Amino acid sequence: NSMDLPPDKAKLLKQYDDEKKWDIICDQEKVIAKASPSFYLRKLKTYLDPRASRSAKRRRTLGDSKSTQVLRDLEISLRTNNIEWVREFLDEENKGLEVLIDYLTFQLGFLRYDKESLTLGSTENGYASPANCRKSILEMDTPKLKRATKHAAKLHMGEAEDDIHVCIMCLRAIMNNKFGFNMVIEHTQAINSIALSLNHKSLRTKALVLELLAAICLVKGGHQIILSAFDNFKTVCSEPRRFKTLMDYFRDYETFNIDFMVACMQFINIVVHSVDDMNFRVHLQYEFTFLGLDDYLERLRSTESEELKVQISAYLDNVFDVQALMEDSETKSAALEQVAELEEQISRSHELENETMAKLVELETQLELLYKENQELSEFRQQADEELNTLRKAVSQKEEEKRQRESFLEGKIQELESLTGTLPKGSTASSLPGAPASGASSAPAPPPPPMPASAPPPPPPPPPMPGCNAIPVPPPMVPSLKGGFVMPPPPPGSMLAPPDAMTIKRKFQTKYKLPTLNWIALKPNQVRGTVFSELDEDKLYSVIDFTRFEEQFKLGVQGAFPDRGDDINSSKRFKVPEKVTLLEHNRLRNMAISRRKIELATDVVVKAVNNLDLKTVSQDCVDILLRDGSQTTPRQRPTVSMRGRRSPWMP
Repeated sequence: NSMDLPPDKAKLLKQYDDEKKWDIICDQEKVIAKASPSFYLRKLKTYLDPRASRSAKRRRTLGDSKSTQVLRDLEISLRTNNIEWVREFLDEENKGLEVLIDYLTFQLGFLRYDKESLTLGSTENGYASPANCRKSILEMDTPKLKRATKHAAKLHMGEAEDDIHVCIMCLRAIMNNKFGFNMVIEHTQAINSIALSLNHKSLRTKALVLELLAAICLVKGGHQIILSAFDNFKTVCSEPRRFKTLMDYFRDYETFNIDFMVACMQFINIVVHSVDDMNFRVHLQYEFTFLGLDDYLERLRSTESEELKVQISAYLDNVFDVQALMEDSETKSAALEQVAELEEQISRSHELENETMAKLVELETQLELLYKENQELSEFRQQADEELNTLRKAVSQKEEEKRQRESFLEGKIQELESLTGTLPKGSTASSLPGAPASGASSAPAPPPPPMPASAPPPPPPPPPMPGCNAIPVPPPMVPSLKGGFVMPPPPPGSMLAPPDAMTIKRKFQTKYKLPTLNWIALKPNQVRGTVFSELDEDKLYSVIDFTRFEEQFKLGVQGAFPDRGDDINSSKRFKVPEKVTLLEHNRLRNMAISRRKIELATDVVVKAVNNLDLKTVSQDCVDILLRDGSQTTPRQRPTVSMRGRRSPWMP
């Protein structure tokens, strides 16, 4: 902070190592100010004092050195001395900036009159010599100018062009620190004097002036300051349009100077494109377009200077093409009209959609009811799964409970034998209450443990809700060994898989409505790691005849088959609606599911039950028969009750 360096110089200094920084500090301490700020200011004030030319004592204080050398020494001191020396030069006591701007203004007066007199004393190359310029000034009928010329001659003042260039360098040295930069911005006459220095003949001086003006334009509030300075330039130099002199120098240079052209193009970029107001930016852009900038940039496209190409590209990329914007606006209007038409079509489509949605309101209401019931069943199934897992762990750990379960099954078999003995002659096992029908076999489920004598029988399933499709009730709860009831195993396909993910498989669209299964499909993230994730269903589509499959299992009267002689085939079909039954809908549906699980004909099952043949009827089929046969309904009661009986094998 004490060094008061610009951000770029401070960043460069931080990149040095400690040894390099120490060398810089040592070199800075070795720098000794050649003279105090008052020494240079005293000489500049002498040059500005009209009475100094009449005082021999004042002239002796100036010595033999010219004003140009004094200004160069001042520029070196401002650039190399420490920041305290610069602050002393600019403080309220010395007012160095005021003195420097007054001297620059004094010399700009000579430069302006020299420019006006070029036509009176020009040389072959188009430039006026200093002698001719001085002569032309003296010839003008201006007493004040004549006195100033005599004053400059007596005090051995340097040429105006040289002094102006060195003054601009002094201002650049002052603006290299934040304190001096802020003072220059706040000094209106300083900005105006810098802008008027564009009349200097040297292109190097012009480039330096444009760099200072561009730096001022980039700070907050600097853009308006620069525009005001060029308005003053227009008034002083009698320009027909603002920036005309700058564009004349840019287009009609007599000596090619790439640094001046780059600085000029950079300044134009900053002035035009550093404005937030788009309308004002277009206004500034038009000012330079009117002065011939666009045509000249087309000629400069073939330049070999990369820096100049970058500045030209930056200007062209940020140019607002008002005509193109108008065409885009018209195109947008046409697009908006088309959008309005499309919106009207969409509104008509919405009306049709609303009509279609109105037809689906009733179905959505039913779906909501089914969804709630499905949630309740899912919770019930989850609880049953937990209890079932606990029961299976207990069964696997205790061999004694296994023997008790076998004893319980033997007692049930004896009960079935006694029941079949009480049937009238000619009756079959299918006439027994709760007797299962033949059907497809399922995976074997573990038999229930023995029911304690103290446990009451499970309540009958509730009747289906009116107005809803009947949903099969879950199997009855199996009595546990220690009292109470536990849930029987869920139907096949309802076991949850590990919560992993898999790809979504395509659904097969059926032609007819088929019977629904009492299961819940696994989510895709629950199938990974199971056998279902490895199944290739696409191969099955080419193997299975789904057309024949749909014809056999489609719902409705049209799905009935004329051939009903085969018991095995008839067990896979749905019963015709004309058949009269006393069973509830849920019970009838459960019976149909059980018949499909047992892949045996009805006569074979009846014969096996009467003969207690466990080879023909497997243990799983016996469990199904016991489960369905033990249920009770309001219309049908079992003829034999197990309540009050206690098996000798039960604890």
